[in-house]
Amino acid sequence: MQYHKAHSLDNNIAFNVKLKAIWTMLKPRLSFLVAFSSAFGYVLGFSGSTIDWMVLTMLSLGGFFVSGSAVTINQILEVSYDKLMDRTKNRPLPTNVLSKNDAIYIAAISGMGGLSLLYIYTNPATVILSLASLILYSFVYTPLKRVGPIAVFVGAIPGALPPLLGWVAATNSFGIEAWIIFGIQFIWQFPHFWAIAWVADEDYKKAGFKLLPSGGKKDLNTAIQIMIYTLFLIPLGLLPSQFGITGIHSAFVVTICGVLFLSQTFYLMKECTKEAALKIMFGSFLYLPIVQIAYLLDKL
Repeated sequence: MQYHKAHSLDNNIAFNVKLKAIWTMLKPRLSFLVAFSSAFGYVLGFSGSTIDWMVLTMLSLGGFFVSGSAVTINQILEVSYDKLMDRTKNRPLPTNVLSKNDAIYIAAISGMGGLSLLYIYTNPATVILSLASLILYSFVYTPLKRVGPIAVFVGAIPGALPPLLGWVAATNSFGIEAWIIFGIQFIWQFPHFWAIAWVADEDYKKAGFKLLPSGGKKDLNTAIQIMIYTLFLIPLGLLPSQFGITGIHSAFVVTICGVLFLSQTFYLMKECTKEAALKIMFGSFLYLPIVQIAYLLDKL
């Protein structure tokens, strides 16, 4: 009797550990950001009197699972590199909590499930864009990380697609408004990615990742490029108001956020330190959700 109880307890612990590992593989924080950005694009593009909450929910779930599939494939392809870096060596694959076959099943089920939800509840254009995003992130951006900073440009495309997907799901069209919200998230990713690459540079070098511009150097030239892309966010952030997507209130909030974000890049240009890059990294985490929420509140 005692043996069966102990064996059952061990099985439960093993099951819970595996379940937690599967959740970790899906990178929930990143995938939730994708889901939120998709929902943001949908609400911004919706023109009816009442939002279709079922479509909005399924769009968000679909975006979450497609993102989860993409990041799982990324971890499958990079498992040998993840073992080398402090920030990734405790992931489920490097620690053998999950096998590569487990990860393949997770990626397949998550990807097919997400795309199926989008097919049932949205439209073909949304499904095609989601599939293109998954392929670009998993099979183009991932190997390019060891080639050079071109990877950041390629990775910024699937990274900026969620709000565009939401807009297309709501309108079934690619208007100038769709490309404006795509453009804002696209440009935002350069200071975001490069700040992370600056902070994690020593770790990235262990795996041979080359994401920083300026020959991969943490220098003034790289800091200037981060500043230039951040500067572009200020006029880009005003376009939704100019094109009637939102109103003047969000333009005011976005301008303040843009100026504060930009000020952090000047500090990096002056100091060229990891601490200054860390401030930009956290600033980028705050900038995007605050701006998107401001747009939504202004529209609603």
